[in-house]
Amino acid sequence: MTAPKRLAPEALAAVLESRTGHSFRDPQRLQRALTHASARGSHAGVDYERFEFLGDRVLGLAVADMLLADFPNAPEGELSVRLNALVNAETLAQIADEIGLADLIRAGSEVRNLAERKRVNLRADALESLIAVIYLDDGLDAAKRFIHTYWKPRAKAVGAARRDPKTELQEWAHQAAAATPEYRIDSRQGPDHDPLFTVTVSVASKEPASGTGRSKREAEQAAATALLLREGVWAAEGDNVR
Repeated sequence: MTAPKRLAPEALAAVLESRTGHSFRDPQRLQRALTHASARGSHAGVDYERFEFLGDRVLGLAVADMLLADFPNAPEGELSVRLNALVNAETLAQIADEIGLADLIRAGSEVRNLAERKRVNLRADALESLIAVIYLDDGLDAAKRFIHTYWKPRAKAVGAARRDPKTELQEWAHQAAAATPEYRIDSRQGPDHDPLFTVTVSVASKEPASGTGRSKREAEQAAATALLLREGVWAAEGDNVR
């Protein structure tokens, strides 16, 4: 995360209007929503956390409503999997990066040295705060327009209804080989605040598979995904999803 731009409220609103298509009614409120606790005084984080709280609920409602409309024949279990994949921190951080939100968050200098997982959460929280501001400006319809722009393509993407790969692999391993997946950390590279893990997963007599990630969990998920794809449990991009 690079050093945040210290824009005046009106300039910040103009930048985000150009990126989101939403005209912000209250630039001061927008600035408060994107000011992290590390950059505030004695009431650090009060506004930021309240906006995040509201944005999380607005996002969940809007995505659930979108999924019901777009997947009318999907059972509740599939809808839940899709919802969880669309509102998790990793997805939100990706969308925040698309908007270029990270460089607009007002935060203390120590934030730039946070571990990768915490930086993901920071970007995700800021995006939820932004959603709250849009909702407070113009209501649920405005928030839905913004959310549909970035979340609908992901909802329709191949693999959007997949479960957590480690959970999927464990169930498949029990059924196919009466075994439990075993994960091994092969390496850990990079500085403490930005590590890169390589993990190998083994299932009984099956050939192991490896994956990398910025956290141990992310690397394990990548390895599990690689094994599921290789064994044909999951379809590759462009094929039909299981």
